[in-house]
Amino acid sequence: MRLARWRRGDRVGEGFVFGDGVCAFPGGATIAEVLTAGLDAARELERDAAGSPVIPLAEVTLLAPLVPAAIRDFVAFEEHVEGVSASIDGKSEVVPEWYEAPTFYFTNPHTVRATGDTVRPPHSGRLDFELELAAVIGGVPGRAGSDLTAEEAAAHIFGYTVMNDWSARDLQAREMKVRLGPCKGKDFATTLGPWIVSADELDRYLDEDGFLALRAEVFVNGERIGHDLTSNMGWPFAELVSYAARDSAIMPGDVLGSGTVGNGGCLAELWGRAGELSPSPLGAGDRVRMSIEGIGEIENVVGEAVAPPPLRRARDRSRSRAR
Repeated sequence: MRLARWRRGDRVGEGFVFGDGVCAFPGGATIAEVLTAGLDAARELERDAAGSPVIPLAEVTLLAPLVPAAIRDFVAFEEHVEGVSASIDGKSEVVPEWYEAPTFYFTNPHTVRATGDTVRPPHSGRLDFELELAAVIGGVPGRAGSDLTAEEAAAHIFGYTVMNDWSARDLQAREMKVRLGPCKGKDFATTLGPWIVSADELDRYLDEDGFLALRAEVFVNGERIGHDLTSNMGWPFAELVSYAARDSAIMPGDVLGSGTVGNGGCLAELWGRAGELSPSPLGAGDRVRMSIEGIGEIENVVGEAVAPPPLRRARDRSRSRAR
């Protein structure tokens, strides 16, 4: 089962992908409503949609497959951490704390982009991509999304999509020195797409340890830059979801990124290993295409950066405690 959002003319549609076409949900349902109702209800809706009119994909423009409630992005690939740490800090290492728990940060759900969009970057001399697999959370009737075991968390995974966590590495490096972030190095764009593939459709890719063994590849201007298996994660997705829900809550429409795959899943990993900016950072006009087995591919072109308004340094203060 595949769920998508699209634009045709001045109308936005939401529904199923059937073969090479799309079909609106019966009754005018939305992606958000279908995710909230959960997988079982979505399967019933899919049966109801059988035989409905299908619009060829060639006649629509795909949108991001959902408007996320929240986006958490993990860092679950050890090989990625090794390479990027050398690029940012000058030292290739995986700190002991990485192995203790799956770390994540929150990014901006308001700057999600679709496949085919031109991505406007910030002013950066080290613009980068990040190839990731992302889980999309759905509802489970009668179960809240808090304090879940891994087994319980697995039931909350509605499906998966491809994710590009666009990154400005020079901005990110400055921000991380303040012991907080990343913020402006990451929050300008995240691509999700081309659609959501239901979790059960990918069961055949599960290995004996519960990891999804999907082939992931990224190309820049037609040249393959990186490839990996998503089963090289340090934790399976159910454990990522469980950790996100610990002392907190996950909700339908939340997106959880795996973090960048290894073996060239981003340029910064390759820069760290090479000790130089090779391959070159992304620039205007570069075309980035990502594909993940069993799901599909996303592609974006890098646009021109727009000069931001000036930013002043922090004001000098006396730290006086009295007026």
